[in-house]
Amino acid sequence: MKLLVTMAALLTAVPAAAQTQAQLNAQAGAAYTRADAAMNREWRATQAYMRGEGARFAARLLDSQRAWLKFRDAQCAIEGAETEGGSMQPMQIASCKARLTNERTVQLRNLRWSR
Repeated sequence: MKLLVTMAALLTAVPAAAQTQAQLNAQAGAAYTRADAAMNREWRATQAYMRGEGARFAARLLDSQRAWLKFRDAQCAIEGAETEGGSMQPMQIASCKARLTNERTVQLRNLRWSR
């Protein structure tokens, strides 16, 4: 049942033009690539802001980001394990990474307290 709910959620999150699993995987991968680029832009802006606030904040931000990256990768490996070895697994992992990366982008933006 959970797999069907996951599949339905993922399928509604991508454009209707995708027909094959390979196309769905590619679209999920592209969504992750876009999310990662946005997060990296936000990371640079937040890091610059933190450096202006004092080195202790910049170091903490780097520690936080490193820990978050480990969390994201582990969490998405768990979420992708449901379809391990199947053609849908890359889509599940990429979709998870896109979702968590978009959330992290907002977190980073919110760390710039005096925007």
